[in-house]
Amino acid sequence: MAAQLGSTPQAVGRWRARFVQYRTAGLGDMPRPGGPRTVTDEQVAAVVTRTLESTPKNATHWSTRSMAKKMGLSQSSVSRIWLAFGLQPHRSEPSLLSTDPYFNDKVHDVVGLYLDPPERALVFCVDEKS
Repeated sequence: MAAQLGSTPQAVGRWRARFVQYRTAGLGDMPRPGGPRTVTDEQVAAVVTRTLESTPKNATHWSTRSMAKKMGLSQSSVSRIWLAFGLQPHRSEPSLLSTDPYFNDKVHDVVGLYLDPPERALVFCVDEKS
């Protein structure tokens, strides 16, 4: 089975054990080890909003360190948020930033679809070019 799926025997064994224990519910993504999240959705939204809509005093763009200090988060957390949303303040041009007041809500919905899709969901992506 592992060779057919292009996987390892250990991974197939793990999925087989999950199926035996949980039936079809075990075939979905299981909770991962580690501590609970410490950065809330509201903090993520605030970092994204501030990144897109403002600049720090005496600078042309935010750095992970300056944003972390301003928002009371770690530099690593800011880095992960920017990576997840594809933000690169040092490369952004103001004309590329969204002025939609519901931008954060829309991004949250779209990212949520990718991270936890409903069963049998179909997601279409349409890219508008100027």
